Amino acid sequence: MSFAPMLEADVASWSGDTDVIIVGFGGAGACAAIAAVDSGASAMIVEAASASGGSTALSSAEIYLGGGTQIQKAVGYEDSVEAVFGYLMDSNGPQADAEKVRAYAEGGAEHLDWLISLGVPFKPSELKERAMMALTDDCLLYTGSEKAWPYKTRYKPAPRGHNLEVEGDNGGPLLTKILLEQVEERGVPIHYDSRALRLIVDEHGPGQRVVGLVVRQDMEERYFRAQRGVVLCAGGFIMNEDMVREYCPQFLDNKTQIGNPNDTGSGIQMGLSVGARAINMHEGFLSLPFYPPATLTFGIFINGQGQRFINEDAYHGRIGSFLVNQSYPVYLILNVADYGNYETESWLQAPVVATGETLDELVSELNLPPGQLELTVNRFNSDVAEGVDTLFHKDTAWLKTLEAPFVALDCTPGAGAFFPCFTLGGLDTTVDGAVCSVHGGVIAGLYAAGRTACGVPRRGDGYASGSSVGDATFSGRRAGRRIALEGAS
Repeated sequence: MSFAPMLEADVASWSGDTDVIIVGFGGAGACAAIAAVDSGASAMIVEAASASGGSTALSSAEIYLGGGTQIQKAVGYEDSVEAVFGYLMDSNGPQADAEKVRAYAEGGAEHLDWLISLGVPFKPSELKERAMMALTDDCLLYTGSEKAWPYKTRYKPAPRGHNLEVEGDNGGPLLTKILLEQVEERGVPIHYDSRALRLIVDEHGPGQRVVGLVVRQDMEERYFRAQRGVVLCAGGFIMNEDMVREYCPQFLDNKTQIGNPNDTGSGIQMGLSVGARAINMHEGFLSLPFYPPATLTFGIFINGQGQRFINEDAYHGRIGSFLVNQSYPVYLILNVADYGNYETESWLQAPVVATGETLDELVSELNLPPGQLELTVNRFNSDVAEGVDTLFHKDTAWLKTLEAPFVALDCTPGAGAFFPCFTLGGLDTTVDGAVCSVHGGVIAGLYAAGRTACGVPRRGDGYASGSSVGDATFSGRRAGRRIALEGAS
């Protein structure tokens, strides 16, 4: 499929005219539409699917925000803007965009207030257990590695995952339902079953301006003018095998691509067609969802050399990112007592590969160098006795002697364990969502938000749950507000 832009002069007739056209109706697109209209612009949404929601609807909709949100304060946490900024800059490594992270840290509390003003419900409570998501209706949850080494030594930890007040894994459907209602209340035209094909520009070349969009509707190409511009909110590219193979092939073998079917990179490719710059395309989220049950955190991960490689109290996405860079096989070694409710509570699906009434018996069933697992377990148990993990600094709350009977879970990619992944690369944008050009400056009339843009989350090993939905709603809102001012008198 060609995404080459169309010249405005070649449009025989327009099917519609509005200030702002938004491509994609997930969290980013919805917030862009709401913000654009509330800032005085007219808007329309083009959505390839038959309903709104996008990948946001498929998520748990944890929303990663901090810096002293009203929920944090109500529960008793003092979270500073500087702690949020420092943690996000550090965890996203050298790829982090300081201007975007600063805006996100400083605007987090106000953004939650804005979501609440739209009717998004949050309960002033905390789920204190270690979990991937709150299946209760509680709100606050630690959803990153804030309490784990090395970050806990640098920035004061605070829970920043804000779960909606709804039981079960139903946050995404509830959030997108509320956003849909808000968009409809504002009278925004929504074109479902309509695929954005190409951008329309006033001229070809570095000085061009995006003035509209070619859309396929009812098996016909139609042309819509955008007086102030187009906002691309079409998701990432995890469902485009060719793009994944080109940019991040590590997500192909034995991984589960998560997202909606339209996460094909079409928004990114439309941007590239008019000279946009794409960045961070090699990065993505890759998880090993080994908790719940939280008791599995007492175990140790070992690689094909029988050695530990990470502190097991880190966030599951950080562990997944480290794991795939190890020598295989990779096992999680546990006391049988801590295996607990694994078979009924966990998403991991890693098979039991060995058990043992003694360590020798366990070792005899594993493919590891002779003597190495014994050394690793003895060193770990010695550290537990001293109350400090000298190698990987696992928090003392998760230090527990490994003792028989033992069980080993096979976490090697391809052995059956669940490795969900999605992309984090996209169009380079300003803090307000204007798309950056390879020629320098920005492309007039073109904005992007959500996973079509490269936003705040940039590394799999530093990812925190809720940072995509948080970033999508925040960046979509910001882009919608800014594009509404473009060309306005």
